[in-house]
Amino acid sequence: MAEAAPGRHRMKPAPLLFEPAAAAADPDRFFGLESMDDPAELLDRSTELTVSFRAATDRAVEFQAVAAAQLADPRRFDRLTAADVAERAGWTEDYAKKMIEFGQDLLNGKDPAEDG
Repeated sequence: MAEAAPGRHRMKPAPLLFEPAAAAADPDRFFGLESMDDPAELLDRSTELTVSFRAATDRAVEFQAVAAAQLADPRRFDRLTAADVAERAGWTEDYAKKMIEFGQDLLNGKDPAEDG
């Protein structure tokens, strides 16, 4: 495997090892970062977590969009309006419309990034 160019690191999502019960018992605990003494190790691990959380956020938003599109699908007898989806998700109606459209693109296999 080739090394990355100096100053450039290819980041991959780090495992998100976390025990919710432990977090409830000690709210100051955050993925063991608070116990790291080596600043280089702390920077590396916290950067890995940042990349992982961003990737998780992007993925979760895609699932939200797909769910919104499915709920608003006109073929469903129990379909929701954009306003209903917005209320349910805590969004504005305009944002719900955009998410429904994004979800429709995802469901149709279209890459939304191609729309520019």
